[in-house]
Amino acid sequence: MKKKWLKKVPFVMGAIALGAVAFSGVVMLLWNATITPIFHISAITLWQAAGLLLLSKILFSGFKGRNRMGWHHKRQMMFAHCQNLTEEQKEAFRNNMHGCRVYGPMTEA
Repeated sequence: MKKKWLKKVPFVMGAIALGAVAFSGVVMLLWNATITPIFHISAITLWQAAGLLLLSKILFSGFKGRNRMGWHHKRQMMFAHCQNLTEEQKEAFRNNMHGCRVYGPMTEA
């Protein structure tokens, strides 16, 4: 059973490579169709488009892992935190929300 996934690896790697080339091709075509006439610069190649994609990935999102904690877990953690607040802390939190719709309009203290 363990050898079944070994047969799929070349196909998956090929699909990833083909997808990267296709996406780079789309970026290249869009760049050459829009940026080149606007700024009067030379057209880019497929490798330059792939480099732009990699550079934008590094600059705008980095290579950090995905956040494994979903919204449901975050909500549970916030609910547990709010349950431990004293009445004074809860009132201070409500006053700091500045009229958020969840808590209604602010009351003058």
